[in-house]
Amino acid sequence: MSLNIDNDIHRFKQIVRGKVRRDLRKYMSSTEMIGKEKGRAVRVPLPQIGIPRFRYGKNDTGGIGQGDGEKGDAVDGQTDPAQGQGQAGNQPGEHVLEAEITLEELAEIMGEELELPRIEPKGKKQIKAERDRYTGISRVGPESLRHTRRTFREALKRQIASGTWSPSNPRIIPIRDDKRYRSWTTKAEPQSSAVIIYMMDVSGSMGREQKEIVRLEAFWIDLWLQHNYKNVQNRFIIHDAAAREVDRDTFFRTRESGGTLISSAYQLCWEIIQSDYPPSEWNIYPFHFSDGDNWSKADTEKCLALLKQQMVPAVNQFSYAQVDSDYGSGQFYDDMQGAFADDERVTLSRIPDRDHIMDSIKELLGKGR
Repeated sequence: MSLNIDNDIHRFKQIVRGKVRRDLRKYMSSTEMIGKEKGRAVRVPLPQIGIPRFRYGKNDTGGIGQGDGEKGDAVDGQTDPAQGQGQAGNQPGEHVLEAEITLEELAEIMGEELELPRIEPKGKKQIKAERDRYTGISRVGPESLRHTRRTFREALKRQIASGTWSPSNPRIIPIRDDKRYRSWTTKAEPQSSAVIIYMMDVSGSMGREQKEIVRLEAFWIDLWLQHNYKNVQNRFIIHDAAAREVDRDTFFRTRESGGTLISSAYQLCWEIIQSDYPPSEWNIYPFHFSDGDNWSKADTEKCLALLKQQMVPAVNQFSYAQVDSDYGSGQFYDDMQGAFADDERVTLSRIPDRDHIMDSIKELLGKGR
């Protein structure tokens, strides 16, 4: 019975995952996902499954589909239900069946669907975490850690050696000296550590839809990277003509406007890396989202120099995603492509609309750096 239940549960989970796969683009373009935290569950609507019911007896009294009548005639004299006539009732109606799936499972499904590679930490960008491992046996310890098999083995050895063991009456009675306990040692183990630095253009040329697209893509990228690393820190930068660091809530909700100096965001990002995240110890992922409308060619040249000389050599990957906008020139994407066409540490992506968020994520994370 237990095996059958386990099989049913597994089958149900596969149905849920299949439903999520089919509607993944819809989930990834829904603003309802923004703000959900790790460990939270997402409700997934499922189609109703109709179960047939059988009634025994003679079928000689007529029924639906039997007898005279024309197509469209009401059944049993009832009026057309589409006309909405009738009185209020007190019976429950039909409800949509919902199943819960965790954000971690969503990240797994997204990775499978987009065929995203597992990310391997580079170099020494790891931190040490202390963990207790039970690797030995001791004569002393708490009863909760008593090793039953080893204890009875010692008791048996003692009884055989002393001649008190009787095969006809095989009773093993441990004494204090027979007791053995699990012992542990504390070891420093490497633990993958990553920081994700999100930079978003909030200038006047970035409309509300463009900002929503950026936030959605940032949410899913963050979910995937947290799925790959046990220790992930997030930093958030917004910029127009000036850049400033903000908290997560401000990043996902701010509505600002102004001119655009992209170099202000890159400079602040580099200062954060230098101050808090030594490249020898951290996996660093800066992501910049903009409509590509920079203030001047001189500022673009400043951006490219900062990336080439300082930031790109220090990070795992620098990602730039450009959202299509009716007001932005989009020139920055072409400038980035011209400067880093042959550099695998820099990834570029265009996002025409929210239906292309999945494609953009695959372009940005598909290298698995």
